[in-house]
Amino acid sequence: MPTHSAPDLAPITRHQRAMFGSRLLIAAVDHLSVFDHLSDGPLLPGTLRDRLGLAERPAMVLFPALCAMGMLQYDASGRLALTALGQYLTPDNRPTLAGYLGLEGNDPGVLGMVERLRNDGPRQAPEGLAFVKEGDTHSPMDDPQQARFLTLGLAGRAQHLSPLVADRMPKHPGHLLDVAGGSGFFTFEWLLANPTSTATLVDRPQVLAVADELLDTFSQSGRPGADTVRSRLTFQPGDMLTDALPQADVLLAASLFHDWPTDTCRQLARRFAEALRPGGELWVHDAFLDDTLDGPLAVTDYSAQLFWVTKGRCYSRREYRSWFAEAGLEPTSEDIPTQMDYGLIWARKPLR
Repeated sequence: MPTHSAPDLAPITRHQRAMFGSRLLIAAVDHLSVFDHLSDGPLLPGTLRDRLGLAERPAMVLFPALCAMGMLQYDASGRLALTALGQYLTPDNRPTLAGYLGLEGNDPGVLGMVERLRNDGPRQAPEGLAFVKEGDTHSPMDDPQQARFLTLGLAGRAQHLSPLVADRMPKHPGHLLDVAGGSGFFTFEWLLANPTSTATLVDRPQVLAVADELLDTFSQSGRPGADTVRSRLTFQPGDMLTDALPQADVLLAASLFHDWPTDTCRQLARRFAEALRPGGELWVHDAFLDDTLDGPLAVTDYSAQLFWVTKGRCYSRREYRSWFAEAGLEPTSEDIPTQMDYGLIWARKPLR
C-alpha cells in the first residue's frame, strides 16, 4: 500500500513518455521541416502553423514540446524563433544534425506521429483512441477485455497518487462525485480521509466492474476505516457527456480533461459546474503545461503520448481556469503539487 513517504515515481513515467517526444522531434526535422521554415527568422505561431498545414491541437502539442527541448523559443513579440541549439537542425547550417535525426525518419513510430500531426489523429479514427468515443458510437471501454486491460493498467498510477491527492485536498463533509473515476482508488482514499462523507463514482459499466473488485481488496486491507468505504460509495454507470450527474459538494476530475479537445473540455466544465451545489468545489488532478506554453519537458512528452492515444492533450492551468470561469465557477490561484509530474487546481461555485 502506498504511503506519503513513497518515492516520486516520475522517473519511470518520464522515460516511457520520452519516446513520444522523440517522435515529435524527428517528425519536425525530417518530415515537417519546422526548422527550415524558421531559418529565415521568427514566425508567429499561427503563421508557422499555417505553413506546416497543422490544425490547432497538433500545433499545441508540437510547439510547446520543441520549446521545452530547447530547440525553439518565444521572442519578445511572441514569435517562435530558433535557439542556438535549434540552429543545428536547419539543413543549411554547418555542421547540421538534421541528417543524423533523419536516420530514424522511417521508424514506424515516427511515421505514425507524422500521420497524427498531419491529420489531427490517425486516419482510421478508432485506431489508438484508447479512452474515448465519437457521439453515439461504441466506446472502447464497453468491451470487457479492453476495459479491464486499460483500467488495471492505469490502476497502479492511481493507487500511488490517490493517497497524496486525498491528503492535499481539504477535509470536506458532504458528497464527492468522482467522474470517470476508473479504478476507484481516488474515491476510496478520499472516503478514507473523510470518514463521515459519501461518494458516487461514475464510469462505464465494464470499468465499474473492475473498480468493484478492487474495492473488495481495499476494504479488506486492514487499514483503519477501509471496511466502511463500500457502505458510503455508490457506483453509477453512465456517460459523463450525456447522462445526468448527481449533485455533489466536491467533484473530482482526475486525469480526465486531457483526453478531450478544447470544445469538449468547455462542455465538461459546464456540466460539472451544474452538478455542484452552491459553495461546492471542482478539483482537477492532472499534469499541466506552463502558462507560457513552453514546457515543462515531462509534460510536453506526456502531451505527445496523449495526442497519440486520445483526442486531447495536456493543457495549461490558464486554459483550465478560463473554462472554469466560463462555466460560472470562481477559479483559485492555488497550484498544489502531488507526484509523477501531476498537481491539483480547483475552483468554487458561488453561493449565489
